Amino acid sequence: MPIRPTRAEIVLGALTRNLATLHAAAPGVDVLAVVKADAYGHGAVPVSRALEAAGVRFLGVALVEEGLVLREAGLRSDILVLGGAYDGGWELMLEHRMVPVVFRSEHLTALEAAARARGTTARAHLKVDTGMGRLGVLPADVPAFLDAARVCRRVELEGLCSHFANADLADATLTGLQVTRFRTALQQMRAAGFDPRWRHLSNSAGLLALPEARDGVEMNLARPGLALYGLAPAPWLRPPRALEPVLRWKTAVMHLKSVAAGTPISYGSTWTAPRPSRIATLPVGYADGWSRLLSNRGSVLVRGRRAPIVGRVCMDLCMVDVTDIPGAEVGDEVVLLGRQGNEEQDAHRLAALQSTIVYDVLCAIGARVPRVVVES
Repeated sequence: MPIRPTRAEIVLGALTRNLATLHAAAPGVDVLAVVKADAYGHGAVPVSRALEAAGVRFLGVALVEEGLVLREAGLRSDILVLGGAYDGGWELMLEHRMVPVVFRSEHLTALEAAARARGTTARAHLKVDTGMGRLGVLPADVPAFLDAARVCRRVELEGLCSHFANADLADATLTGLQVTRFRTALQQMRAAGFDPRWRHLSNSAGLLALPEARDGVEMNLARPGLALYGLAPAPWLRPPRALEPVLRWKTAVMHLKSVAAGTPISYGSTWTAPRPSRIATLPVGYADGWSRLLSNRGSVLVRGRRAPIVGRVCMDLCMVDVTDIPGAEVGDEVVLLGRQGNEEQDAHRLAALQSTIVYDVLCAIGARVPRVVVES
């Protein structure tokens, strides 16, 4: 049972409303909800339960191990393992009704052997590298891969997928080329006798920005991640209704002290009080994912006002200056991420202060920060 006041509140109502918003942005397209990396730090099990209840078609994970967590929690939806599998994973995927992404001929033979051993047929999605340069069959190698797949009678290629590299950027040159390459791969599959039921290229950015990448005909499945959690992947990408952040990160003032001008604060004495000051200590630090890069740069919300972080963020604690916040006291709620009064601290702001991206901010929130489900 959590004792420390530091917590991440997960607003499941916002999650399901974001799902409805994305459905409205792409009518006729089914959703594969990406819940890898513990649902981007939001808690994969409660998030997946809410999404399953809302009718998503697939849940997307990166690892077989992530899929096992969902199955052990009782999730019944189709689970697509976006990263494929390593040796020994194919049998587990079949046992627990997971669908792998395949992109090497060895994947086909290993999956075929696992299916034969279980007396069943395995489902799989072929991944083509249309320009990401990460995983996938290169376009020139698709015909040979399909020849190998034709021999594997116990492997059903029910899907074709790829992944955008630049859909969240204003430069659409590579994105357009990826769409063309995806369409070519689909034509090649159909010419070779395969008719993939699921065809998906769009991530959150593609779903919001590119009608041609989620038209419901050539591409009938989309894989939103960040947008589900209430954040636009780029400032210029706006759905028909506003997205709502799903995660609110909070703590409370655990200690207050008044210090004289010239008093140094925290390791290295990187900040010294320029005047008589009131300093609040907060029970959150870089071991929780509250980055050390926020030292002397970031702020938090106390009583609806910004309080700057002073001194270096420690492993378990950090200090903020509440001199200009009248009445601040021990026990006051502190918002690290979210809204308080008329002020808001969003993940984009924190990411900019750390010279990183919002995905990093969310995924960095540590396991020792309890996720508290809030329905509204």
